[in-house]
Amino acid sequence: MESEPQPRAERSGVKNRREDFFHGKHRALTLLLQALFNLLVPDHAADAFSPPRLSEPSVCDWLLEWLLGGLSHWDAEHFLFVAEHGYVYEHNFAFFPVYPLSIRAVAEVTLWPLQGLLCLRSRLLLSAVLLNALFSVLAAVVLYELGCVVLQCRRTAFLSALLFCLTPANVFMTAAYSESMFALLAFSAMWQLEKGRSWTSGLLFSFAAGVRSNGVINAGFLLYSQSRRLAFQLQAGAGSVMKQAQVWRQLLGLAASVVLTCAGLFLPPALFQFYAYLRFCDPDVSPERAVPQPLLQLAVDKGYRLASMTGVKPAWCSHQVPMIYSYIQDVYWNVGFLRYFQLKQIPNFLLAAPIMMLSAWAAGIYLTANLQHCLTLGLVRRRNKSGGGEGAAKPGVGFCSSGVFVYVVHATALLVFGLLCMHVQVLTRLLGSSSPVLYWFSAHLLQDSDAVLWREGDPTQTAASLSERPCLGSALLGYTEPPHFTIMNRYPMTRVGSPLLSEEPYSQRVCLQNKDPEKLKEAAFISK
Repeated sequence: MESEPQPRAERSGVKNRREDFFHGKHRALTLLLQALFNLLVPDHAADAFSPPRLSEPSVCDWLLEWLLGGLSHWDAEHFLFVAEHGYVYEHNFAFFPVYPLSIRAVAEVTLWPLQGLLCLRSRLLLSAVLLNALFSVLAAVVLYELGCVVLQCRRTAFLSALLFCLTPANVFMTAAYSESMFALLAFSAMWQLEKGRSWTSGLLFSFAAGVRSNGVINAGFLLYSQSRRLAFQLQAGAGSVMKQAQVWRQLLGLAASVVLTCAGLFLPPALFQFYAYLRFCDPDVSPERAVPQPLLQLAVDKGYRLASMTGVKPAWCSHQVPMIYSYIQDVYWNVGFLRYFQLKQIPNFLLAAPIMMLSAWAAGIYLTANLQHCLTLGLVRRRNKSGGGEGAAKPGVGFCSSGVFVYVVHATALLVFGLLCMHVQVLTRLLGSSSPVLYWFSAHLLQDSDAVLWREGDPTQTAASLSERPCLGSALLGYTEPPHFTIMNRYPMTRVGSPLLSEEPYSQRVCLQNKDPEKLKEAAFISK
């Protein structure tokens, strides 16, 4: 008996619950593997930031460190240190404050009953892991909602959300890093902007800019949205003096909106830089609190600068624009234009090669499919092919649709900047937490190359009959189905034969620009 299609609201709820369950299982597996490898593999003896513990650990502290200690290394040490002690050392200011404040709040409030069992640092680590698990699940849900709006294809959006759960930046989404929080805020802001809620979007982008420095680049989304709206209004009123007058009156309103939203976005980083300036460059500002002796000794041993160590101002205080962040990146980590192009860094370039190739491939495919749209920056209203009227043509669907343009530009800008001016291995987590393009394009490739994922539902067909094509991964692992087909078929909304996705014609679900007609015939998906 053929099942009845479910209402849209019910379908959305089912998707989100299944998506949350899948992400939860994957997160639990990640934590289990982390604990196992942290026990079996000795830590690398790197000259990284490793502050002393100021309290004697209890048995519960040792147990938590054994379970989750692998998630507290490298940058995580800085976040946990800032959450516990504040910004003591100069190079701590490379890590923005919203995430440390969040985990400190959870440790002090939500985990307050555990203070008799766990020291503050252990509670901070536990709160970081719990918060990141929550943030990453919510980010996957928001990514699905964003994909539904931009791609106009629920199946592609859902597959993209599943791929986000399997992101190569997954370990950074789990550890005490700020990537999960940033992804949630950035994707939420993009989603709200697509729904026309520019003020809510600006507020979320502002919080994201207080989490990670690359959040300021998201101002481009606000600028492009307002510019596109203005361009369309100018084109619509070009034939009438009355309409032109109305458009120009709206110009001031749009300009004011852009200025205010962008000012709000830049406010958190600006306040953070000003706070650092007061700490290190203003002789009248006294230290907030006494620095414990072990931390003072660490500064002496490692050469770390404290605001209260001497009366000598650091060099960046005399810069024309005194920004501590750029100074830290330059002096402490040697970040700058082409500085990473060294022979000894070839392994790190190889480490980042997959994400760089995928991003460049996505940009190339989109440019090839939408050359005219890219050349006009999407600011020219497209005409209906049938009547030549003033209305814009109905937007396409899938990865190659016009709405994806600004996201491709954003991802490409991050790719170019990261390749030329950053430690290149950071690109994996930078792009994985900042741009939905990687997940949209990967979902597009899966659907474009596998007819199984696009085959129309037939009640007489079974999963076995639809997965007979050989797959290298499945052959090596001994499976009879392609791995991505197995994942898709586990969920009602993406299962072969599901009525949840079959009410829309094929032409409204797939990006047709890059589809091979032979593949369409093979998939039996051409609209009748």
